[in-house]
Amino acid sequence: MGILLAFAPFIAFAVLDRLVGPVEGLIAGALVSATLLLRDWMSPGKTPKILEVGTVLLFGGLALYAVAGGPTQSIMGGAVMGVRLLVDAGLLLIVLISIALRRPFTLQYAREQVAHEFWDSPRFIHTNYVITGAWALAFLVLVIADLVLLYRPDLPPRFGIVATVLALVGAIKFTSWYPERRRSAAGTV
Repeated sequence: MGILLAFAPFIAFAVLDRLVGPVEGLIAGALVSATLLLRDWMSPGKTPKILEVGTVLLFGGLALYAVAGGPTQSIMGGAVMGVRLLVDAGLLLIVLISIALRRPFTLQYAREQVAHEFWDSPRFIHTNYVITGAWALAFLVLVIADLVLLYRPDLPPRFGIVATVLALVGAIKFTSWYPERRRSAAGTV
């Protein structure tokens, strides 16, 4: 559940982006991500996570830039799709950086749910690299869909919606399926 809650800023952004506008969506994403980060700082037994810190920086930076009157028309593609592209590419970058730093973002969430003795297990760490890779692939699909819609505005918006839903549902299902498969293959519970 923790990993899904970490995507609340992106959901807030998507909803307000569609209903009100991209600047309001960015501000909502920044506020929700800051709230989640604060929650982890103040909760005993929780620590700030790579995804949460990256999300605060992503939404905070884009919101400040947009509110400060930056040239949103040129830097953000002059369209809502340009803002979505920046958000989705930023999310992909956060995930890839977590892998490059040898701290796949799912590891921090998984450690909150498994016993401490498994934390340094090669099998546990490998499982989290694979799951983080699946999320990276899902976010790459979002970036590609954003690019297609940005350069092919004649396509119906449902193209992006379908690509997003399929990619995210696939990553969510994989996240719950893969560890179970690994446990079954190992003959453990």
